[in-house]
Amino acid sequence: MASYYLDPFGCVKNQVDAETMMAFLDGSGWERGGDAGSADIIIVNSCGFIEAAKRESINAVLAYRKMYPQKKILLAGCLAQRYPEELRESLAEADGVFGNADLSRIAEAAAAALEGGFPARPAAAPDSRARPGRAPGNPGDRPLLSLPGSAYVKIAEGCDNRCAFCAIPDIRGPLRSRPVPEILAECRRLLERGVKELCLVGQDLGCYGRDLRRGGSGGPDLPGLLEALSSLEGHFWVRTLYIHPDNFPLPVLDICRRDKRFLPYFDVPFQHGSGRILRAMGRRGNAEAYLGLVRRIRETLPGAAVRATFLVGFPGETDGDFRELLEFQEKAELEWAGAFAYSREEGTPAWAMKGRVPKKTAAERKRIVEERQAAISERRMEARVGQEAEVLVEERIDGEEGLYLGRLPCQAPEIDGAAVISSRQELPPGALLPARVFARAGLDLEVTVTVPGA
Repeated sequence: MASYYLDPFGCVKNQVDAETMMAFLDGSGWERGGDAGSADIIIVNSCGFIEAAKRESINAVLAYRKMYPQKKILLAGCLAQRYPEELRESLAEADGVFGNADLSRIAEAAAAALEGGFPARPAAAPDSRARPGRAPGNPGDRPLLSLPGSAYVKIAEGCDNRCAFCAIPDIRGPLRSRPVPEILAECRRLLERGVKELCLVGQDLGCYGRDLRRGGSGGPDLPGLLEALSSLEGHFWVRTLYIHPDNFPLPVLDICRRDKRFLPYFDVPFQHGSGRILRAMGRRGNAEAYLGLVRRIRETLPGAAVRATFLVGFPGETDGDFRELLEFQEKAELEWAGAFAYSREEGTPAWAMKGRVPKKTAAERKRIVEERQAAISERRMEARVGQEAEVLVEERIDGEEGLYLGRLPCQAPEIDGAAVISSRQELPPGALLPARVFARAGLDLEVTVTVPGA
């Protein structure tokens, strides 16, 4: 059987898609290549969210074509789902285009590309009745692309929020939540495999189950799902990522307080501090409400970590609006925040909005937000020096005896600072151990494990 190499781009939800495609390919008899050079076909799992991500995915196809002119290349993922016909006509370097509406067809698409025929693609618009794509059998058995000890669990697909700047509903379709028993079975299997951190992901976890509750028939919500997960036995972490601030279910805080396995870490994309810009974005909240949410989180869960994203350069954003964003940033004192410059995306309500901000201005505002956030994050991390917490060991630092990299509860995979772990004994990757923070190094925290002999 032929072999494949899959190169994932984009967000962690796209990573779950990549893992799911790998499961389908493996189950269909394909062999997994160790690198692009040894595989018969190269699959680029693309991102199509913003312009920079599109360019990165396209450039990957072009680079692979230049390096391996005789190999077959399949462009998969969000970009392929969003622009199937355009890519078929303009990207001759790709031997096929495969969207993300029906991941079970990846083996069919790869075989067609390998044989020289341009593979058919799933429907451009995901069916609102279709359940989220999942790996064959128990999804908890799929290959994992995460570092040891951690796995992403997609609890829903699609989004109904329709923020003015976002193309995700057009790419991923409407909200489709997975049933609680199915999610429980996946999490249970992942724990049996030794996973210690279950990262729940979706476009907006706060909306989980809303589609299943339509018509007044009852159904699950995020607090109900977490209560169900609390029935699982064992010592592990549950991390919730991406909760829209207008849909934040406050009962989640009480669950985290009762069961310490549910981490007091919340990724809440506030996006801005100007009420006028938030309304233009399609948000219902404002700076006062969002600051109130941050206070509620910290009052209920002392030591909680809150991450956000800020979007600068949105159409109509004035210097005054930007100052309101900076004021919100200072008052919120968030542990972590990322900044993004607005990307004009066709098909979104913001596409036709007037008052476009020059790219140079948006880039400068992004730099200012990032610079200020670095100082805030350093202060927030400094306050954790001397505290005791568990640490998830991920990997040994090459060439440094007794030093490892890992993460604390306040650090989500890949996007926040790291924990630099000191230990006199060997630490297995994926282990969850008690530790004490003894220093800060930039945005990272230095810890020592506190188990006997370590």
